[in-house]
Amino acid sequence: MGPNIIYIHTHDSGRYVSPYGHAVPTPNIARLAREGVLFRKAHTAAPTCSPSRAALLNGNWPHENGMIGLVHRGARLNDPRQHLANVLSEAGYDCALIGLQHVAPQDELGALGYGDVIEPPTNHARDVAPAAADWLARRTGDRPFFLSVGFVETHRVYPEADNRDDPRYLAPPPGYPDAPGIRADTARLHTSLRSVDDAVGLVLLALAASGRAEETLVIFTTDHGLPWPEAKGNLGDAGTGVALIMRGPSGFCGGQVVDALISQLDIFPTLMDIAGLSKPSWLRGRSLLPLVTGEAREIQDEIFAEVTCHAAAEPMRAIRTHEWLYIKRFDGGGLRVLPNVDDGDAKALYLQHGWTATPPAPRALYNVVLDPLEKQNRIEEEAYAGIANALDARLHEWMATTNDPLLEPDWAPPAHFRLKHRC
Repeated sequence: MGPNIIYIHTHDSGRYVSPYGHAVPTPNIARLAREGVLFRKAHTAAPTCSPSRAALLNGNWPHENGMIGLVHRGARLNDPRQHLANVLSEAGYDCALIGLQHVAPQDELGALGYGDVIEPPTNHARDVAPAAADWLARRTGDRPFFLSVGFVETHRVYPEADNRDDPRYLAPPPGYPDAPGIRADTARLHTSLRSVDDAVGLVLLALAASGRAEETLVIFTTDHGLPWPEAKGNLGDAGTGVALIMRGPSGFCGGQVVDALISQLDIFPTLMDIAGLSKPSWLRGRSLLPLVTGEAREIQDEIFAEVTCHAAAEPMRAIRTHEWLYIKRFDGGGLRVLPNVDDGDAKALYLQHGWTATPPAPRALYNVVLDPLEKQNRIEEEAYAGIANALDARLHEWMATTNDPLLEPDWAPPAHFRLKHRC
């Protein structure tokens, strides 16, 4: 049988933790990186809550597995049997869920394959981590396990800032204005991340105390970028870029750093390889093992990402390479879809300074090497027309191969989705 697997996941954190170079108080997550493998260029398949998690746990695109919107707004998996917990359960794993999941309604969790569902008083890290530690302490038997540990942090609303997180001496996340309100919001974000880091530390201590650390693969990741303007819900790096740290057997050790371009879709096939299981036919990702063992420096030349519906419909698709990002909107662009931007100090400041007067373009092309914050859209420049056309063709081929419904000329959101108006 394969190793145990602990999947620790946060909400809305992006790569905003200290192993990615940010001055954030996350020493336990940093230690996990030093002991494992850190992926510098990991991306979610969809920078919205339920679709991103469904893609990771089903190993295929949201528009394939049915999760093209939020669970609490009506989206559902087409086939819950494709869920990782179901696959591992059938292979002899004991599967447990503690805390946040956001892939199925609570009354339908049984269909996902978890034999043990523990609901703490809340999904906050302070409640979830002790429940996970207790589960590990009580764990008996020789069967391998898959344990999902989900925290609601760092979703808004943030807690009040800890005294240690003084906004006077903090820098905002990259790309945001250095203003008092933004710094205050950053301080609250830091405090939220402190609780995450404390929880990660508690789970790792419990794992060590159980004597199973050597035979357990720990995965730490998040669903998508920060809940700030032009991050969460957007297909730029600030939206799709995610932390991914893995520690455990099969070479996931030693403080390695991998710069290859990868998708969270690649996690499922990696787990199949590590567990010695056949890969299901519906998987779209590629195993990360060649990157970890040194057999390969890259496993793919391009990755894709998608948004269809969040609080409101905002259909768009993207292709990313090491040099270029190409985004195509299927609603024509030209409108800031404000319901899809979480309320906060940054959104308020942006609106105050005329953000809605600069709406997103129908298509965008960014050179992510020369323009890492992806601010200069080159789509109208003749010198880049060939690059844009080539990426558009590759994007269309991917959409056609995966039967993307956005290629249907009369596509509309499902009638049962509970969506807000777009403005």
